[in-house]
Amino acid sequence: MKLSKGANAAVPTSLLAVVVSWRSDHTVDAHALLLGETGTVRTDRDLVFYNAPRHVSQAVTLDQEPAPRTARLSVSLPRTEADVHRIVITGSVDEGTFGDIAGLSLTIHDAHGPMAGFAIEDADPVTALMFGEFYRRDGQWRFRAIAQGWSTGLPGLVTEFGVSVDEQPRAQHPPNPFGGHPPQPPTLERIPADDSSIDQSAATNPRSRHTDLLDHRRPITLGRRPADPVPPPAPPPNPELADWHSDPENPARLRWWDGTEWTGATHHRPQPRDRHCDRCGNLRRRKLFGGLARCESCESEIEEFLTHWHTQAWRVLTAHGPRGPEWAALWASLRYQRIDEQMGREALRDGALSYVERLVAFTFADGEVEQDELAAFEHAVTELALAGPLIEDLRRRLHRGRTLSRLRAGDLPVVRTPGLHLDPEEKVHLDLPAVHVRQLARGPRLTEGRLIVSNKKLRFVGDGTGTELPWSRVVSVHTEQNTVVLAATSARGGASFTVSDPDYVAAALEGALRVAKRLILTPGQLDTRSIPQEVKAEVWQRDGGKCVECGDSHYLEFDHIIPLSRGGATSATNLQILCRACNRAKGARI
Repeated sequence: MKLSKGANAAVPTSLLAVVVSWRSDHTVDAHALLLGETGTVRTDRDLVFYNAPRHVSQAVTLDQEPAPRTARLSVSLPRTEADVHRIVITGSVDEGTFGDIAGLSLTIHDAHGPMAGFAIEDADPVTALMFGEFYRRDGQWRFRAIAQGWSTGLPGLVTEFGVSVDEQPRAQHPPNPFGGHPPQPPTLERIPADDSSIDQSAATNPRSRHTDLLDHRRPITLGRRPADPVPPPAPPPNPELADWHSDPENPARLRWWDGTEWTGATHHRPQPRDRHCDRCGNLRRRKLFGGLARCESCESEIEEFLTHWHTQAWRVLTAHGPRGPEWAALWASLRYQRIDEQMGREALRDGALSYVERLVAFTFADGEVEQDELAAFEHAVTELALAGPLIEDLRRRLHRGRTLSRLRAGDLPVVRTPGLHLDPEEKVHLDLPAVHVRQLARGPRLTEGRLIVSNKKLRFVGDGTGTELPWSRVVSVHTEQNTVVLAATSARGGASFTVSDPDYVAAALEGALRVAKRLILTPGQLDTRSIPQEVKAEVWQRDGGKCVECGDSHYLEFDHIIPLSRGGATSATNLQILCRACNRAKGARI
């Protein structure tokens, strides 16, 4: 919905994002003022700006690390106090005027995306601008587009709404390294640090009304100045891990270490008290039949944070996997919010299972399982703390796939065969029961015996019969249901054997054939069946990570629609995702 100047529209009573964007090389600071019934702020704390980026009620938060050429405010209308009648959205510039800024616009986003936009064209040459306001009307919230300028800049604008301003420069509040809510509202410069008469309960309960601060305030500071240079404190133990540690300047509180340096984010050290929340210190109510209820304040905050965190975690998993700086930053953001990592793992469990199944499907795409792929699976399972029957089944599939890959690569076992006459330098790799299948005019003839595979030839020894097939006459090996089929240089020179484990036997025969014909791949060389990673990702995204036949999302495999043996290509258009059952039912049919 596009709004013009003076127009208004209804907005949902939910968490909204207000994004100011522009195209020119300027810097615009966004602010918000929470106004009472009189049209002015109730206290100076009702101004949310770069030195105080979060309102004490958590109704408005300023993003201190927005995307380039944007400024962003989060407005939680359900958390807005009942005596707040309007939330005014404003902006200011330190250099130039709004008349110099190209492409200035304001967009309101809800949970489903952009819902309203206001393009500000031909702005006045002013240094402060009131973009618009949220206001109550008949029990609902609405937004009005205004675009009114103040030539007196930010001090003149906020003074108009009742804020007391001190023009002396002050230090800028340090940014939140994760773009989320800091654990404590920042301490404003205007509050005397040594004033013991202020009610300390206000510091431990950020949702309470700080009206008692009116008697202790001094004018708020709008100026910025760099912090005084001081020697950096010593790093904490395990400095590579971002976490809360005892503040080296004040052991009574905790301070955030971001993995490289101390930040300005602090919070009070939690005290072990029976009825108080370990995270925020608020009193928890007793249950009717004994015990303590959960902290309602923290529970809603954690639920809201984990909703967005889960989406980001899935994006990191699919793009980078459970390793690297992006993955470490993801868990550091949980620690920053003082949320137990186990809660994050529980929220991510379904996505983590989908990821490891995707990882296994990608591994089996070209029929080969390398050692680094097996190690990547084990690392993912450990990092995501996964266990259970599904994980054990995937692990068994990978280990068996790795065994078959080693056989096909020529890493063959050597078995002892007493009583069997061998040629010089001949080694036996397989000696197992088998049934020789010969197709005759009156039907198949089955002969039971032993299948003996060596590095020189293949032997079958049956009751009163036997056959030998040197590797020089073998062209290829493949399986058909429970039968291993060897194609030879002549039409009648091949052989078929029914065995208990045809995949294992076929892999060993293929490895022996490659060794005999010196077809073993050199390190780094790819098999012709190898599917590029980007092709796997394209097919997985196109088919939605599900079997295209039955819609199952477990035991998935990449299938060539036209088999390679019939001239099919390894391309996205000739690949599809099938579950194991559908893939076996299809076989080599087109």
